[in-house]
Amino acid sequence: QLQLVESGGGLVQAGGSLRLACEASGRAFESYTMGWFRQAPGKEREFVAGISWSGGTTHYSDSVKGRFTISRDNAASTVYLQMNTLKSEDTAVYYCAASPSDIWRPDSLVEDYSYYRDWGQGTLVTVSS
Repeated sequence: QLQLVESGGGLVQAGGSLRLACEASGRAFESYTMGWFRQAPGKEREFVAGISWSGGTTHYSDSVKGRFTISRDNAASTVYLQMNTLKSEDTAVYYCAASPSDIWRPDSLVEDYSYYRDWGQGTLVTVSS
């Protein structure tokens, strides 16, 4: 099991950028598929981005494609989410998640929060317009 700790959230103006980080502790981080989800007030948790164990495959929700980039550093046991051109609708608590799979599954599964076993506590991103 991995313990996940997110950081990097904060207040930013619309059009600005933030980089979130999720540091994992535990064994075999490089064997996990990693994902970022977010939950805005009054809304359900939604998929943002996912990345394979090697970093060679990524997948994004349509709402962030072209603006956000997910990456990972297996040597540092950390996954990142670079967020550019932020919009007010990006305001949410962002969660890091881990699935113990070194095989890339269909996108529909990667987007499903139940696919992930381990979760961080979340970091708040607020975008002011």
